[in-house]
Amino acid sequence: MSLTVKERGELTATYRFIEVRLMETLAQWVPTTPEMEIKLLFGAHIWDTAQHADALGKRTYELRLPLQFSMRPSDEYFSVLEELAAAKNSADRLAGFYDVMLPALQTRFRNYLSQTDPLMDAPSVRVIERIEQDNSRMIKESKELREQIRIGPTNSAWMKRLAEKESAIHSVVAPKTAA
Repeated sequence: MSLTVKERGELTATYRFIEVRLMETLAQWVPTTPEMEIKLLFGAHIWDTAQHADALGKRTYELRLPLQFSMRPSDEYFSVLEELAAAKNSADRLAGFYDVMLPALQTRFRNYLSQTDPLMDAPSVRVIERIEQDNSRMIKESKELREQIRIGPTNSAWMKRLAEKESAIHSVVAPKTAA
């Protein structure tokens, strides 16, 4: 069964919120990250996530929602975003963002693409495919940087817990409450 226009709109608006939050997370990390190379990586990826949020926000309007509309994700998913943002050291920030969150988001995007009609939802498909390409490049750039510079060890238990918490969430869209 294909996603309805309403479901596509809600997912797109939620993905926009997530991209904005990821952009804000990178931006809040820049002043407190000691390594200049990592600051530069984050800076470039702030721009990428801003572009993603903008493209998704334009798409919300085409899906019968306000222009640049964002929907806060489910409380469980918001908690994952907050836990990521709270990472304190560079190694955990890099690993949490590039090894956990971006791959998890890629999985959610592929799931969206498998549920939508590629003809009826072609603009969303193009936006998401572009974001997937950018995310793959961002992940690659983070790996290349980590090969070039010495970074301390990551908290692998925290990363595993964050990944499990994220993957246990069925839908990022917040459930509707009765009025």
